[in-house]
Amino acid sequence: MAKQALLLMDMQIGIVSRLPSERSEALLSVLSTTAAAARKARIPVIHVRVAFRAGTPEISQRNQAFSNLAASGAMAETDDATQIHPAISPQPGDIVVIKRRVSAFTGSDLEVILRSQGIDSLVLTGIATSGVVLSTLRQAADLDYALTVLEDGCADMDPEVHRVLTEKVYPRQARVTSASDWIHSLGG
Repeated sequence: MAKQALLLMDMQIGIVSRLPSERSEALLSVLSTTAAAARKARIPVIHVRVAFRAGTPEISQRNQAFSNLAASGAMAETDDATQIHPAISPQPGDIVVIKRRVSAFTGSDLEVILRSQGIDSLVLTGIATSGVVLSTLRQAADLDYALTVLEDGCADMDPEVHRVLTEKVYPRQARVTSASDWIHSLGG
């Protein structure tokens, strides 16, 4: 029998605040309900956040995506902007993983945690659909995890990109469903 984990990725104060408020409020509500259902079903809830050490020694100047962060000193591990949004704060028993790149696997101990827990199936959520969710989905598929993406548990700055990914790209490697349908599948 598959053992699942729910991944709440990049749901940090500074990233959530980039979405329009009505979209961020809806997403946070969905994820709060989803995380509660996962906990009730004894499915591990793993919060993944992106953050860097003081001085950003893990960011190369060749990394176009992150080098501007290094120059500005943004996204330090202790910054308020990198903390998990309080609407979905980690609860006792939840796991928090810090990553250093776009994928939840790169520069983190996520795979070690998943292997040690015997997890072989991931439920992916987060911001952005075209960022952490896409990168993590691709890497997790290559690592042979069974994958589910909660369409309404993800958001992107560009709604059309979100639609194309969840309707046309993700179904090739993952089951794409709604949070309510996933919760219903748990018996809750």
